[in-house]
Amino acid sequence: MNQTTNRLFDELARVMTNAAGAAQGVREEVEGVMRAQAERILNDMDMVNREEFDAVRDMAAKAREENERLDRRIVELESELKTLKTGKKPATRKRAPAKKA
Repeated sequence: MNQTTNRLFDELARVMTNAAGAAQGVREEVEGVMRAQAERILNDMDMVNREEFDAVRDMAAKAREENERLDRRIVELESELKTLKTGKKPATRKRAPAKKA
């Protein structure tokens, strides 16, 4: 009876090992199908990838800096034009004296 029990356990262990291997294969197949489906959905949504997003963000930051620089330059040129038209220098703001404590 002892040998029969060992043989039964050996067969049971072999069946369990094969079942675990089959389950792992099914799991990998399902993951592959799900990944492909998710990629297809994202491609259909016409989303940008990270590199494109970063490039556009950098371009927007540079454009904003250039716009601010040009705004300052316009103010300077308008001030110079006003000076040339009126013949006098534009008024400059004086700093208020520091208050004593």
